[in-house]
Amino acid sequence: MQTTQEPRVVNIYTESNPNPNSLKFVVNFMLMPEGISRDYPNVEATKEAPLAKALFENFDFVTGVFYMSNFITVTKKEETDWFEVKAGVQQFIKDFLTKGNDIITEEIKDNIDEELTGDDAEAKIKGVLEEYIKPAVEMDGGAIKLASYKDGVVTVTLQGSCSGCPSSTITLKNGIENLLKRMVPEVKEVVAEEG
Repeated sequence: MQTTQEPRVVNIYTESNPNPNSLKFVVNFMLMPEGISRDYPNVEATKEAPLAKALFENFDFVTGVFYMSNFITVTKKEETDWFEVKAGVQQFIKDFLTKGNDIITEEIKDNIDEELTGDDAEAKIKGVLEEYIKPAVEMDGGAIKLASYKDGVVTVTLQGSCSGCPSSTITLKNGIENLLKRMVPEVKEVVAEEG
């Protein structure tokens, strides 16, 4: 996360995802190190995230901001129409990044998975999540992390566009749970906790 003195060339395009209330703003360079993400579900969580804080403060319809690799996912209130506000949000992000501002001021490290025990089933679960599930979830503007595994129950944390998405429960049960059960026979159920 370097700050430059010269204006940076920033190109942004948007991608929709299964959550109609969130939109993925993709930029032409990496914003976060590979595999690292940050989820800001409210303005109080943005102490070390100047761009997320500015989005909450400048757009009263913003209900969540998520950073990962080369994109920012913005979630809005249901009654706001993306057609009316998308261009303003896109320009705001572009202006912020063009100035060379840091989107995050904290030291970046991700140690959630390190706290887990790492038995055989857990290692297989992590492998399936990494190889098959995370890439698909990231394409939709979100992230999934293994929170815990105990007695056949896998608890995952959904972030970004996946958090609060109407179709995330269906994806969780029909997609993720079925895949994990098939590939890791010890898995009996997959549940989600809010990120």
